[in-house]
Amino acid sequence: MTINESAENYLETILILGKSLPVVRSVDIANELGFKKSSVSVAMKNLRENHYISVSDSGFITLTERGREIAEMIYERHTLLSSWLERLGVDPKIAVTDACKIEHVISKESFEAIKKHIS
Repeated sequence: MTINESAENYLETILILGKSLPVVRSVDIANELGFKKSSVSVAMKNLRENHYISVSDSGFITLTERGREIAEMIYERHTLLSSWLERLGVDPKIAVTDACKIEHVISKESFEAIKKHIS
């Protein structure tokens, strides 16, 4: 099954929030992304049904192994691409925005080549 860009962004956000919060809830995701709670709830339902996240009875969201793999892949792409663009002289805000677009469409092969080149 392929995962869409929106789902990848949600998974990445859950991963990032999990680094700074003791627990991640839908309201945290909505606040972070600036989305309505109802939109986030629908997305969380879809991610849960596709086994990317689990949600406790208390509403705490955790990534499954499958979800964590995708989130970490997207996060690695985002951080590496944005820092690379900044080193090339791109304004930091533009670098982050562009990296967010690129991270979802770049092939694994191309990303690995860039990663190897800049390491």
